[in-house]
Amino acid sequence: MTRKQKRLAVIAGAIGFLGLATGLTLYALGEQTSYFYMPGDLEERPVAAGQRIRLGGLVEKGSIQRGDDTYVRFAVTDGTESVAVQYSGILPDLFREEQGVVTEGAFDQNRNFIADTVLAKHDENYMPREVADSLKEKGVWKED
Repeated sequence: MTRKQKRLAVIAGAIGFLGLATGLTLYALGEQTSYFYMPGDLEERPVAAGQRIRLGGLVEKGSIQRGDDTYVRFAVTDGTESVAVQYSGILPDLFREEQGVVTEGAFDQNRNFIADTVLAKHDENYMPREVADSLKEKGVWKED
């Protein structure tokens, strides 16, 4: 091989390596993507069982049911639709009825939402923007 051919082979190998690394990185990030939904959005955009999503809205009044140890069931609502959520873990201190909440998890085969993370916020100043905007758009959340 001449010097020019060796140089081209090294450059081609480096480009191939960078392409492979970029492809693997994008694939890994795509697997970790967690899309945001409000309860009403689930009718329009169905979610497959096992697909991780973030479900946000308000904790529905009268829906909190505590079970053994740290098991709790509650409903997340956007004012028109609600989704029952099951969670086993320690709830945030600010978690209560009619307050903003974002849960992360997936639906099981029976369409039960099993959350593995619950984030609670006490007003729209600390609530994720997409939750506050969606609730305001539906008329559920009113600014002071």
